[in-house]
Amino acid sequence: MISIQQIQFTYPDGPFSLEIPQLAVETAESVAIVGPSGSGKTTLLNIVAGILTVRQGTVQVGGTTVTQLNDSARRLFRLQNIGLVFQDFQLLDYLDVRNNVLLPCRIHPKVRLTTALRQRADELLTAVGLMPLASRSVTRLSQGERQRVALCRALLLSPQVVLADEPTGNLDPVNAQKIVELLLSEAKRSNATLMMVTHDHTLLSRFDRVIPFEQFLRRTTPAQETVR
Repeated sequence: MISIQQIQFTYPDGPFSLEIPQLAVETAESVAIVGPSGSGKTTLLNIVAGILTVRQGTVQVGGTTVTQLNDSARRLFRLQNIGLVFQDFQLLDYLDVRNNVLLPCRIHPKVRLTTALRQRADELLTAVGLMPLASRSVTRLSQGERQRVALCRALLLSPQVVLADEPTGNLDPVNAQKIVELLLSEAKRSNATLMMVTHDHTLLSRFDRVIPFEQFLRRTTPAQETVR
């Protein structure tokens, strides 16, 4: 499902450099990515999603070579095939909870808002305990609630790849376990591939494989992972 070959990536404004000779994640496999802050875990997810472009090498997702697509094609591919859970949530403050979940249906004409997707949004909100807050502004949510909204949005279109960047970082242990269970069950239901960055080692036994990210690190600055 995900195949990375000989990629090299650098940020133009700092000493960070990431090189991955080879990495493969199979269809329906769940992997947890662990490593110290600054090792490039968030950067990898953004490269797989086509948000960042590499200096050299290839990234294939489901048979599509993402590194050969132009910016517009990468955006559409990402919308149709990849569910993203960002560290900073990236919710829209002027929309309520339900409409933030439904946002993928409003940003490209090839993804239509249907009755079935409205129902799925409500089912996901129910699964994470937020259905009573569906009409509430996201500005009135806690950090943990905002994180759960972002998770529902990422799962709305039943993507074939889910990339989750610290999705349990703002949650208590009970809700963290629930969120991981939802991610894993949704991935299994859709036969999807799941890559999740986490610092919570109590969750690692739930995954098919753990990838220690230090093996890919060349050099970085300690603060960079917080902003990448």
